[in-house]
Amino acid sequence: MTYPNLIIPRNAFLILFVLAITSSGVFFVSGKALTTETLLQAPGPLGALEGVYLSNGDAASPTVLIIPGSGPTDRDGNNPLGVTAATYRYLAQDLARAGISSIRIDKRGMFGSKAAIEDANNVTLADYAHDVHAWIKVAEEKTGSSCVWVLGHSEGALVALLAAQKKQPVCGLVLLASPGRTFGDVLRQQLRSNPANAPLLDDAMTAITALESGDRIDVSKFHPALQSLFAPQVQSFMSDLMSYDPATLIAEVSVPVLILQGEQDLPLIPAAEFYDSYCVCKSDCF
Repeated sequence: MTYPNLIIPRNAFLILFVLAITSSGVFFVSGKALTTETLLQAPGPLGALEGVYLSNGDAASPTVLIIPGSGPTDRDGNNPLGVTAATYRYLAQDLARAGISSIRIDKRGMFGSKAAIEDANNVTLADYAHDVHAWIKVAEEKTGSSCVWVLGHSEGALVALLAAQKKQPVCGLVLLASPGRTFGDVLRQQLRSNPANAPLLDDAMTAITALESGDRIDVSKFHPALQSLFAPQVQSFMSDLMSYDPATLIAEVSVPVLILQGEQDLPLIPAAEFYDSYCVCKSDCF
């Protein structure tokens, strides 16, 4: 299968999004001011999970739960490693103007959800999926709606897929820049795609293979860049992440799925490879 290289502008993305999750199929941007964000909490293992609810002012509007991407990424889409774009906050604001309410969350152990667990690295993808279910209950109670969509970005897309397995209470999924293959395979391609990484590849490939097998690795003699990437405190989570195949997960999803994948950022795999890896397990791709 081949696909044209498409660059979807911001307003077109919103139109696709709104058409996907509103039953009427009508796109309308309200000119009224946004309502104030409301702080929400959901039950966590040791303390509360925290998020914010942004409504368009209509209690009957659709609701989407926004799951952050990898690393220390907060509910706005920022992280202390230098990302300050506030992507999720701006997305939530545009969705509210388009008639869709949203809940943006902090992952367990981080930022507003810091009290939920003692160590933010002591977590699994299944833990995050469990938190999604807790947030869906909160969203239903807050909005009175029995239909909550889940939007996952990057690693968050895997969380969304896992949360929607079998008959879980998810109305539909929106996957943004989701991996279409195992994390180990994606990481191999990302590292190999940069010629500057050539001196590091032997150690990196050895580490990935070990983590895929559930083993731990001594990184003390690795290049500093690899010591950070494969830091001992994140190896358990990386092994867990590598154990999931997105194509296998999506095969067990029965709700509607909207997949949006760009091609301009260097770390992203080509869209054709992405869609093929998903559609091989789904008979209703188009």
